[in-house]
Amino acid sequence: MSTPPVPQTMRALVLTAYDGRPTSLQVQTRPVPKPTSSQVLVRVAASPINPSDMMFVRGMYGVKKPLPTVPGFEGSGTVVAAGGVTGKLLVGRRVACVAPAEGDGLWAEYAVVGLSQVMPLRSHITDEQGASLFVNPFTAWALMERAREGGHVALAQTAAASSMGRMLLALSLRAKVPMVHVVGRPEQVELLKKLGAEHVLSSHEPEFEERLRLICHELKVSLAFDAVGGKLTGQLLHAMPDGGTLIVHGLLSEQECRIHPGEFIFGGKKVEGFWMERWGRQGFGREKLKAGMAVPALVGRVLETPVRARLPLESAGDAVRIACSDMTAGKVLFVPGQGAAA
Repeated sequence: MSTPPVPQTMRALVLTAYDGRPTSLQVQTRPVPKPTSSQVLVRVAASPINPSDMMFVRGMYGVKKPLPTVPGFEGSGTVVAAGGVTGKLLVGRRVACVAPAEGDGLWAEYAVVGLSQVMPLRSHITDEQGASLFVNPFTAWALMERAREGGHVALAQTAAASSMGRMLLALSLRAKVPMVHVVGRPEQVELLKKLGAEHVLSSHEPEFEERLRLICHELKVSLAFDAVGGKLTGQLLHAMPDGGTLIVHGLLSEQECRIHPGEFIFGGKKVEGFWMERWGRQGFGREKLKAGMAVPALVGRVLETPVRARLPLESAGDAVRIACSDMTAGKVLFVPGQGAAA
């Protein structure tokens, strides 16, 4: 398949300071990077603004890169060049990709990524769905795999109306494992019930904590997933029967997890953390092979990312504002090609 010639320069959204200010994200003209023997060059079609991206640009994420740098942890596009023989087999292919641990990310017209960080997109996966193929789908799959391997008969989660939460809901329904879904707003209860959820609670409703405790004990919830932090972590752990495990995989509240020591001492409960970045670095074994086969087959079908806005790099200020205003409404995507003629 022929590809258009690669230009000498490109537009990229560059982070100049870890202060969270819109003015610290600037569109700049940069040379198109050259792939090494273990990399390919991707013409970016779309790249989402994830909560992890927002934490990164504010200097709150688990990784900090030397500035200036191009953010964007994941995206989709077409391989247009390769630095080695193996990579040349991917030229012309649509792929999903994740940014390298060192170097620039995907909020640009072009990006270099390692061969191990790209995955050819199946024909049923659009560029938009492919742009969000890694972070949420693989996290949801890994957490549900933990539930399956542990033989847990019932689960619970917070931030259930988010893109990630809806993926966990879809996988729990597919596995026929009951799950308690905690949301932050009353209107999100009906949203999840329309998607098939049976047990949905709003954290702001009267007697929330007691209702959560009763349903967690009734279903025998032994594993829960928390994406919020703050007091909700302690509320969920307290609601679980003795011996339960809570996995914290997000910090949407940006607050410390507040947990009473008695949960550990008297209840024998545990709290763990899950970070996709670390999971992805833990070698390529049976679990990774299984995930690599299962997740792409589910994306765009069982696992779908709602999209609410598609904006050029030049609209970074609006894009960030929209992305932070209501994550339930769907992802905001940077579509670099939209501003090519600007």
